[in-house]
Amino acid sequence: MDATHLLYLHGFRSSPRSFKAQRMAAAVRERYPAVTWWCPQLPPSPREAMAMVWDTVRHWPQDRMAVAGSSLGGFYATWIAERTGCRAVLLNPAVDPARDLHGYIGEQSAWHDPNERFEVKAEFMDELRALECGPVRHPERYFAVIAKGDELLDWREMTGRYPGVRTKLLEGGDHALSDFDEHLEEVLAFLELSKQP
Repeated sequence: MDATHLLYLHGFRSSPRSFKAQRMAAAVRERYPAVTWWCPQLPPSPREAMAMVWDTVRHWPQDRMAVAGSSLGGFYATWIAERTGCRAVLLNPAVDPARDLHGYIGEQSAWHDPNERFEVKAEFMDELRALECGPVRHPERYFAVIAKGDELLDWREMTGRYPGVRTKLLEGGDHALSDFDEHLEEVLAFLELSKQP
């Protein structure tokens, strides 16, 4: 059944202004105008972030929704997909953010507005661990785009986290997936978005 609702979750320090989020938003607006698109600014607290997201998507038709997430957003997207059974696209997904973000505890700046500051609290690591999921139950509902050239996350760890998942493994690339335009068509095709008004 075609998806009528699409959630996009950005990564750590990122925002709805990210390159990938903007490209996805533009494509959805132009080609799937009937689809409800939502890319919220996520609060720093993982618990608050997922509570806010869940408060909205729990009212969506779960058999007609999809989620995409980048980096930390990919970790969050997995949590959403496991709760709803929806299709999910993961872009260089974080596998163990509680470990990886531990060194960022303290004040941080937003990527798209360095004047915007926020605090990463130690308890956020426990909040991340509380969101960890076991092996994905429906690997056929996932599509991962993973770059071997990711300078922040290990591609072996990412592919190992999602066995059986359709994966586009890029020989080079980077964490931001700067060549995202080259993968956009596959991402949109996998999401099976509705063209019906």
